[in-house]
Amino acid sequence: MTTELDMTRIPQHIAIIMDGNGRWANERGKERSYGHQAGVDTVRRITSECTRLGVKFLTLYTFSTENWNRPADEISALMGLVLSSLEDEIFMKNNVRFRVIGDMKRLPDVVQQKLRETEEHTAKNDAMTMVVALSYSSRWEITEAVRQIVTEVHEMQENPKNFIKWLKTGGFRAEDVTEEVVSQHLQTNFMPDPDLLIRTGGEVRISNYLLWQIAYSELYFCDTYWPDFMEEDLHKAIESYQQRQRRFGKTEAQVESEASPQNNK
Repeated sequence: MTTELDMTRIPQHIAIIMDGNGRWANERGKERSYGHQAGVDTVRRITSECTRLGVKFLTLYTFSTENWNRPADEISALMGLVLSSLEDEIFMKNNVRFRVIGDMKRLPDVVQQKLRETEEHTAKNDAMTMVVALSYSSRWEITEAVRQIVTEVHEMQENPKNFIKWLKTGGFRAEDVTEEVVSQHLQTNFMPDPDLLIRTGGEVRISNYLLWQIAYSELYFCDTYWPDFMEEDLHKAIESYQQRQRRFGKTEAQVESEASPQNNK
């Protein structure tokens, strides 16, 4: 099915809400943790395929801040899976860099340590970057960004040297808070916004995921549970993406005019 894809229009950044692990397990009479384990196998497959297709960033919604409200045994199993999956050599085999976004302070110390080690170990890999959103929610991220901006202003005013500079430059004014400034303070400031957001499992909502970043992302929802999501399903999502015209607020005529060979000379 790869041959049906336009390899010149592969999305550079794909974000995925990996939904349906628990329901997949329940339908098989298994514990929810069994579904999460099966979901890790899907992560391996999809990561390898995204790398092969030339995707540059793959961001996976692994554990939200709201998920801390789940039963303690399920949370414990998920944390154990994080540790075991990070042992996987998929990163080195596929030349994939690992990054993590989220409220790391809430994670067990051993998990935090393993995350840092994996980031350092894969730092020079450059085929693709896999970003794991762990203990993450978009409202938390945006709130943290605002806190950082306010803190920087306070620190500038309270430090004598900075305060003089602050006075000479007129300080940090309300109009200085631009979209670019907010984006620079988000945890995703090292990568472009997603081109394509995929959600598996049949639900049709965003669930507090990358709300700022997906302002103009193409959305794709499917009924397939994450453990059953195969390379062919990824191809279908990308094919759907390629059939759409991304206008970013412009008219269809404007986009077609800008894409014409005469205007690209």
